[in-house]
Amino acid sequence: MLEIPIFWRNEITKLREITRMKQIQMFLLLAVLIFAVTTLGQETKSAADASGPTVSTSGRAPGTMFRDCPDCPEMVVVSEGDFTMGSSDSEKSWAASHGGSAESVSDESPQHHVSLPSFALGKYDVTRGEYAAFVRDTGYRAGVGCFESSMPKSNKRADGNWQNPGFEQTDRDPVTCVSWEDARAYIAWLNGKVSRAKSQAGPYRLPSEAEWEYAARAGTTTRFWWGDNDDGAAAHAWYKDNSDGKTHAVGLKPANPFGLYDMVGNVWQWTEDCYADNYAKASLNGSAAESPDGCMRVDRGSCWLYPSWLLRSATRERNPADFRDVIMGFRVARTLP
Repeated sequence: MLEIPIFWRNEITKLREITRMKQIQMFLLLAVLIFAVTTLGQETKSAADASGPTVSTSGRAPGTMFRDCPDCPEMVVVSEGDFTMGSSDSEKSWAASHGGSAESVSDESPQHHVSLPSFALGKYDVTRGEYAAFVRDTGYRAGVGCFESSMPKSNKRADGNWQNPGFEQTDRDPVTCVSWEDARAYIAWLNGKVSRAKSQAGPYRLPSEAEWEYAARAGTTTRFWWGDNDDGAAAHAWYKDNSDGKTHAVGLKPANPFGLYDMVGNVWQWTEDCYADNYAKASLNGSAAESPDGCMRVDRGSCWLYPSWLLRSATRERNPADFRDVIMGFRVARTLP
């Protein structure tokens, strides 16, 4: 066997040492990189925990906006929370002295504490354009006629409907002349867009009355979401004194602190609840009140036709489920996973 010269043996040894050193260096570099990435991730998480928004059970942060489909309304995630629902005696006295009556506000009590899970609510009232997409897609036909409202309510116009409310609208105006039943039909169509069955069983629904008031208050405890006095009404809502006798495009007035537009004024908004003339038996978890015998349905938020004292977060109204009026609209809620 040939013997490798000492010179070459030394060179081979040097090469092996160099290779070993490079392997050690690569290992150390990899270890440093892993440590750096892990530390950065922990620091980022700690910073988010310390100063970031609370994440809802849906995995979406409160205030997040999303749209499930091109024809679906834009939704806003509303955080879980609790609030005091209804009016205090002092608020009811204020309302009675500003155009209401003791009887007209008697259904806003007793005040009670409600706790709600996170949910999503339409950023705007459902618009005429959004409702038109539903009608085109389904061929839906509502009942005949729409009340041409006044105070008190006037006669029903036989030719009145969501396309002909009696005043000019754009596709960005809130749809009017829609009943509670019409709103539920629209919601069934929405559920068909995001699930297999076109029904009320999907994630979309009308908000409960408690969800509506929680979202309208948006963390406030004042009579109106902008304060205790109605002298700021014109800057925040469409109502009798500034509407020029018609609806206006959604989103022209400022959003409330939850990022929701036109929660009061423009159109009354249907809720899921059956009406009761007080809150003595109201749910404390925000679920909608139902009745096996049929009922009047609660609507909230007041409208373009009514005076400013009705723009309060606690104001309630009720109407039959098949009632259509030029002051009636709705916005949708969505259950979050």
